[in-house]
Amino acid sequence: MFSIHMKISKNILQLLHEQIGIEANASNYYLYVSSWCKVNGYDGASSFFQNHSTEERAHMLKIIQYLNDLKIDTVIPQIQKPSQKMKSLEQACKISLDNERKVSQAIHKIINTAQKENDHRTNFFLEWFVHEQIEEEDLFESILQKFDVIGRDKLAIHEIDKILEKLSHKSS
Repeated sequence: MFSIHMKISKNILQLLHEQIGIEANASNYYLYVSSWCKVNGYDGASSFFQNHSTEERAHMLKIIQYLNDLKIDTVIPQIQKPSQKMKSLEQACKISLDNERKVSQAIHKIINTAQKENDHRTNFFLEWFVHEQIEEEDLFESILQKFDVIGRDKLAIHEIDKILEKLSHKSS
């Protein structure tokens, strides 16, 4: 299945395939949250999470492209149905932050493995993801802070929805 001239180890390849699945599931989760937000009247948050869904899919495609450039077939995994039942916008943001932290941990695992194997190519490729994950975690931490600063009543949630609307225009 793999040629003798493969440019990355089977271990790195397995981790990258797992990362493709992680990014696909993140995209699917954000799509679910976007839909929940729309149905519950949070149009700004819906746009914000829709953009995040698209962004996560782009991350998945970036990894696929990296492997394709190395002439390596990729495994496209089955995506999981999001298991969370949303109760609030704040909960959606908390779960999003937890998910982004898990994505960061997975990226760090691949980088640590690449460094141990002296796989500078993969290490260099993943640097972009490290920067992206720092931004994502910071973003969700700042959004969650808004609930503490502005509040959790209906008017405060409306203001946070408007903030998410503005953020959705920045990222698109």
